[in-house]
Amino acid sequence: MERLRVGEQGSGIGSINFDYCQYCYKDGKFLQDCTMDEMIEHCSQFIDEVNKNMPKPMTKEEYKQMMQGFFPMLKRWRK
Repeated sequence: MERLRVGEQGSGIGSINFDYCQYCYKDGKFLQDCTMDEMIEHCSQFIDEVNKNMPKPMTKEEYKQMMQGFFPMLKRWRK
C-alpha cells in the first residue's frame, strides 16, 4: 500500500487536500465520527508501525502523549 504524507490526499477529482490526511478524510468527509480522545486511542494501536520508522522507538503511552500535544493544533480538532 502506498503511503501518503499529510497534505497529499486528494479531496476530489484532481485536487489535493492540505488540511487532512488520507486516514481521516476522503471524498469530502471524515471517515470516522469520533472525539479527539477516541482518535488518539484508535491511532495508538499502530505504534508498532510508527516505530518502524523511528530512530528510537516510543512506548504506546509516549505516542499518546505526543498525539495529545499535536492533535489540538490540527484543523479538525482546533477549538
